[in-house]
Amino acid sequence: MPKNPYETLGIAKSATETDIKRAYRKLALQYHPDKNKGNKEAESKFKEINSAYEVLSDKQRRAYYDQTGAMPGDHSTGGGSYAQGSPFGGGGFNVNFSEGGLGDLGDIFDSFFGAGSRSSASRRRKSGPYRGNDIETSIKLSFIEAAFGVEREFLLTKLTRCEKCEGSGAEPGSKIMSCKTCNGQGSVDAVRQTIFGQVATQHPCTVCEGRGQTPERTCSTCQGTGRHKKSDTIKVKVPAGVDTGSTLKVSGKGEAGPLGGESGDLYVQIEVEKSKEFIRDNYDIHSEKEIPVPDAVLGCEIPIKTLYGEITLRIPAGTQSGRIFKLKEYGIQKINSRDRGDHLVKITVTIPSKLSRREHELYEELRKKS
Repeated sequence: MPKNPYETLGIAKSATETDIKRAYRKLALQYHPDKNKGNKEAESKFKEINSAYEVLSDKQRRAYYDQTGAMPGDHSTGGGSYAQGSPFGGGGFNVNFSEGGLGDLGDIFDSFFGAGSRSSASRRRKSGPYRGNDIETSIKLSFIEAAFGVEREFLLTKLTRCEKCEGSGAEPGSKIMSCKTCNGQGSVDAVRQTIFGQVATQHPCTVCEGRGQTPERTCSTCQGTGRHKKSDTIKVKVPAGVDTGSTLKVSGKGEAGPLGGESGDLYVQIEVEKSKEFIRDNYDIHSEKEIPVPDAVLGCEIPIKTLYGEITLRIPAGTQSGRIFKLKEYGIQKINSRDRGDHLVKITVTIPSKLSRREHELYEELRKKS
């Protein structure tokens, strides 16, 4: 006995069209054979789901089931016999994914059969020429350049728009004609056999790149592609605060799209050279300063080199080796912010390895008094 389509989709009898579609999408993706290869139970469940949706997504079929409790086209329940092609036809599940067919469910079948359904092909054809590829390069900065920001200029060889034909692919002065391969449609039809039956699909025409038009004579510079390899000067403004591993996106500076398509983006990977004086920790700066024993015992003032110039640091009497002093906001500026990290200075008290006779005598006197 055929199963209750509401129970199959896990919805109430009062479910709206949106509820039905949502339930179908979820279950169809869960039990699709491509995700459950060799699982006969999943395959059977998938067929039940589609049978249930076929009934409930059609107003006439749903009304018939609600009134009789029988699945349309089911002979065993007294539901009657219906000729193929009628509203309740019992024939195969032949699907044509054209716009106006399954509508917003086209993306489900795109994931099942690849992005080749009529709906997806139509969307691509409407979007115009293809976008160019994103590309990636890298630049090396000094420690100071990364801390304060810099503008860099460099040459990059990539596919750029052909200046001769302005990206059209046509020799200047030649006519633009309807593509003979796709008859100006921008796509070609194909029929695939699936578990649903025959599925009509469309793919972008490889001759006209989905435009539906071809030039009478192709451009002699780019051979009709609308783009060619060329070295281009790129200017990149690097903000203050970048570090190794940072990536900058430069919109529209990737490769040009074919036949006038928009350019992709350029991604610039940053590598920062190490400093001989500073160690970076996120936005903080670390450095070390050595002082002699007398200065640590009695206190002193010492010069400290920072990113922003030299400052004087006061060392209080009795400072122990290893003590860290914080210079607030003397670190690196945070990206897209006016805030800065701190500069942390570690004090190391140096112990002399050799003493003069007088120094030895003085240390002996101190030891006796301690």
